[in-house]
Amino acid sequence: MKYCILFLSAAFGTLTAADFPQADISNGLVKARLYLPDAQNGYYRATRFDWSGVIASLEYQGHNFFGQWFDKYDPKIHDAIMGPVEEFLTPNRTGLGYDDVKPGENFVKIGVGAIRKPDEPRFRQFGTYDIADFGTWSISKHPDYVAFIQELTDTAGYAYVYRKTVRLTSGKPQLVLEHSLKNTGRKTIETNVYEHNFYMLDNQPAGPDYVVHFPFELSINGDLRGLAELRGKDFAYLKELEKGQTAAGDLLGFGGTAKDYDIRVENRKAGIGVRQVGDQPVTRMYFWSIRTTVCPEAYISMKIEPGKEFTWRIAYDFYTLNP
Repeated sequence: MKYCILFLSAAFGTLTAADFPQADISNGLVKARLYLPDAQNGYYRATRFDWSGVIASLEYQGHNFFGQWFDKYDPKIHDAIMGPVEEFLTPNRTGLGYDDVKPGENFVKIGVGAIRKPDEPRFRQFGTYDIADFGTWSISKHPDYVAFIQELTDTAGYAYVYRKTVRLTSGKPQLVLEHSLKNTGRKTIETNVYEHNFYMLDNQPAGPDYVVHFPFELSINGDLRGLAELRGKDFAYLKELEKGQTAAGDLLGFGGTAKDYDIRVENRKAGIGVRQVGDQPVTRMYFWSIRTTVCPEAYISMKIEPGKEFTWRIAYDFYTLNP
């Protein structure tokens, strides 16, 4: 397999991909490279996304599905990250406890840690905050999977044990994300989590060669501005996006069962596709795309009482298209 080496220039110097803690996994069909959580040297050290399971590259039959979709890299930029990464937000789109703590006190971002609240008028989803407590990370590397555990002790009444395993299924071109979140604190954890998939099928630009299939009839809350349109159950591009253009909006039409968490992203020119299937009902389906990446974002919701645990699973099947 050939990996594209990233040469990354930032204020702290020039780095290559080999400088970051990482792990390579393979099941003989699919090969993937993961960047691992590390408070000092990790590839991603911002406060928006979960630090575990950053997939720098994934290859199947000579095709690549993820990669660097952004121009500028810095570990503290909120979205300088790759692969099917996750963000946890409360129903009012903040961190856990943010509205209850004072400036100088700490709130929680799951998968990141305890975050120090500054004196500010409102929560900044795309900002990077100071991290007061990274929690304790345990990482177990194996030939075909990597298991992550983060434990965070009491922060404003919240505490948890978060487990995530990134696994390649034996004998299949499939990647599975297995999650569990156990509430070990005093307060109920009520949160949403979504996958910001950052698909890059062979680095093809977002345009008419892409189509995204859903299992339900689509409508949208948003203006696609002539860049794309909905065709029944499909999201289709009308033109190749130029740099600076965005196609985005809330997709509507899904029901209350897990059967609607079934998304296919295909690119005719590359001749490949990926099917993403979750085992929980979708509570929001947002679509975001710029020239370099196509991102259907499926949200799920959870309410976990103290002492209880919530589990969820997302599978990605990679395939080639018939000529």
